[in-house]
Amino acid sequence: QVQLVESGGGLVQPGGSLRLSCAASGMIFSLNAMHWYRQAPGKQRELVAVIFSDGSTDYADSVKGRFTISRDNAKNTVYLQMNSLKPEDTAVYYCNAIISPYSDYRYHDYWGQGTQVTVSS
Repeated sequence: QVQLVESGGGLVQPGGSLRLSCAASGMIFSLNAMHWYRQAPGKQRELVAVIFSDGSTDYADSVKGRFTISRDNAKNTVYLQMNSLKPEDTAVYYCNAIISPYSDYRYHDYWGQGTQVTVSS
């Protein structure tokens, strides 16, 4: 069974920083793209950042220049460094990964449980 476990959310003042982590565990044969999504109250879930297996990245326009996604392949972990946080960044942040488990060697979509990020003074 493959699981994604997120950590690092919390309450931070505007202009502050947080670092989210998401660790994939279980019988993982291959780990492809990893994503961070977020969902604010009353809004649809949106893609924040993605990092592909070759290390290339892409970001939502709203976070470019402020957020940095990275990954540690040895630890099957993806990170999201969030700087210059704004109140509009308040949301539940979800990790998503495309993983091929040893059970069938086919790629599947996996989600973490979500971690709350609140930006407020």
